[in-house]
Amino acid sequence: MSERARLKASDGFELGAYVAQPVGEPVAGLVVVQEIFGVNAHIRSVADGYARDGFLAVAPALFDRIERDIELGYQGADMEKARSFIPKLNMDAAVKDVGAAMDFARRKTAKKVGVIGYCWGGTLAWLAATRLHADVAVGYYGGQIAKFAAETPTAPVMLHFGRQD
Repeated sequence: MSERARLKASDGFELGAYVAQPVGEPVAGLVVVQEIFGVNAHIRSVADGYARDGFLAVAPALFDRIERDIELGYQGADMEKARSFIPKLNMDAAVKDVGAAMDFARRKTAKKVGVIGYCWGGTLAWLAATRLHADVAVGYYGGQIAKFAAETPTAPVMLHFGRQD
């Protein structure tokens, strides 16, 4: 079962989130961090898949600080619009928003919370491990991680990069 939720970041900003509930007691919480395309059908399906595996999965709408309810595809005008957000991204604010999703998952489960992210979200997963004390973090092709490589994680981290990334 899925639902929409409102999260409150540490600076008071309110953002939306997609929440996928497992059947029964969750094994843990998992924050699913978007690429630069918003909480689109793909990210919702990823969250739904983790919920089927027993996790309470929370996908925060990280573009809400720029424009609410962004949901883009991967080609054409959607790709152009997604790229237009890149110069507007504020990593510190995004970290706060990921923290809000982690807090939500912890409150709802009273269990450990991991963070998994894709592309831009992969970099945010790294920052969740270095700044937010995630219990575990997994990043896929987080291209900006090198900018933050001097930061030390406080949790286990697994990073994935393809040969062409």
